[in-house]
Amino acid sequence: MTTSSDSRNVQRVGFLLVRNFALMSYAAATEPLRAANLLAARPLYQVFPLAQGGGTVTSSSGVSIDCADLESDGETCHTLFVCAGGEPADWADTSAAHTALRRLSRLGIRIGGISSGAFVLAAAGLLDNNDFTIHWEHAPALKEAFPHLNPRHARFVLDGAIATCGGGVAPLDMMHAMIAERLGTDFARRVSDWYLHAAVAEPTAPQRGSVAERFGTNHPALLAVLEKMETAIERPLGRTAMARLAGVSPRHLDRLFKEHRGAGFLDTYREIRLRHARRLLQQSPLSIAEIAYATGFSSPAHFSNAFKDLFSETPGSLRRRRGA
Repeated sequence: MTTSSDSRNVQRVGFLLVRNFALMSYAAATEPLRAANLLAARPLYQVFPLAQGGGTVTSSSGVSIDCADLESDGETCHTLFVCAGGEPADWADTSAAHTALRRLSRLGIRIGGISSGAFVLAAAGLLDNNDFTIHWEHAPALKEAFPHLNPRHARFVLDGAIATCGGGVAPLDMMHAMIAERLGTDFARRVSDWYLHAAVAEPTAPQRGSVAERFGTNHPALLAVLEKMETAIERPLGRTAMARLAGVSPRHLDRLFKEHRGAGFLDTYREIRLRHARRLLQQSPLSIAEIAYATGFSSPAHFSNAFKDLFSETPGSLRRRRGA
């Protein structure tokens, strides 16, 4: 039986679910709270799904969750996370929630973002003075939409009244840290062990596999160049500059790409830029011409031809298909 003292000690953790939210991220954030209640043999946390206007919200996998109304019930929460998935059209639907999120933040409620939830927080103006992170796939769109913001490459970031994580299984790590804040590291360790979560990652641990894992090479010169390619998108560096960075000659750099990658320097660099462009086409409101210049192409026509060669469709057809 729950006593009044128990009730006062229960933290209500709200989750503002955005249409097509990622069910894995939601489960990874809520299940540790359930386990904490179970292991403590008393209520410590109450999970509270919310939606703008209330009602049912469906995840990207088709699972539906009944939600309370953000406006009327959000202020009862100790912490409130925006849990969003990977479709920019869904994020746009949250514009009506921005005022409510700002109001709740002013009331002292801790506000968080899971996966692309940080994009919603940025649009609400809640990240201007905070460290934060977002799923690596959505970082380019966020930086294009909000150039003054710079998300950290981290699994999660707890910065005072703002808590963000990259989604996927990273909420397991974030909730471990948040439970440890309140109940101590020993209890948090018991919760993580409950889910066989033996290797709890540090906040600054990377979201993605290393460059070596992603490109299938351990050659130090190639790794230095490939890592630079992923950051020098808008103003691509030439072969000579990249070779100087890696400490080899341009001809030797060409041989390394052919030997270890099976593709040339220029082909590899172009593919990295085009994959970045495709994410911007899917997630950002930038025009095709703006994306062409943002990914280092001299003209929209040049960009369109290169894009079609790699993906067998033009940037315009991708935009139309995504819109449909």
